[in-house]
Amino acid sequence: MVFKRRDRKPFFRAVLEAIWPRGGWGRAFHYIKHRVRRLPDQPERIARGIWAGVFTTFTPFYGLHFIIACCIAAANRGNILAALMSTFFGNPLSYFPIGVISLQSGHWLMGSEMPEENERSFTGKFMDAGGDLWFNLRAVLTGQKQEWSSLVVFFDEIFFPYLIGGILPGIIVATLCYYLSVPLIRAYQHRRKGMIKAKLESLKAKAAAKAKEARTKAE
Repeated sequence: MVFKRRDRKPFFRAVLEAIWPRGGWGRAFHYIKHRVRRLPDQPERIARGIWAGVFTTFTPFYGLHFIIACCIAAANRGNILAALMSTFFGNPLSYFPIGVISLQSGHWLMGSEMPEENERSFTGKFMDAGGDLWFNLRAVLTGQKQEWSSLVVFFDEIFFPYLIGGILPGIIVATLCYYLSVPLIRAYQHRRKGMIKAKLESLKAKAAAKAKEARTKAE
């Protein structure tokens, strides 16, 4: 293949760069911002896509954020590419505060208390739930008795409070990003149109000067 890498990227290097890009998350953020601003669409549609992508990062459906962002962008007539790129608002640096805010908000809304991590940490509960899920999938084939206790704990203490609690802060942050994005994207597009127009006029002027010079030599 023409565009295939000559040197295959090692698996661990690919995982490491997914967690921490080669240029850092600051550089990755500026790259995404630049690409979003250059999308050929109306500022409001791009901003609605940004709203969808940012809101999605406050949901606990990890691994499905691209799909959810596309669905929300399609529902609110936003730019789907902008929605996909805006899901990078959620990254290893921001997921911790997003998770803490969403969980605390969810338990507050539900009138429950945040579980203590003395017995089992949040990460441990994620792993326990994954272990139960994998065991139950194998149990379907082996005929063993299925075990749901860790999944129930995970759902009651983490997933459902996260789902409920992420709605309000997700709406607030996504709406803030929307109203900040619209004027910035519009100003960038106007400036870019002006630069393109000036460049075309410069090319026309150079072409006219060359044509005039050619006519002068011919005479």
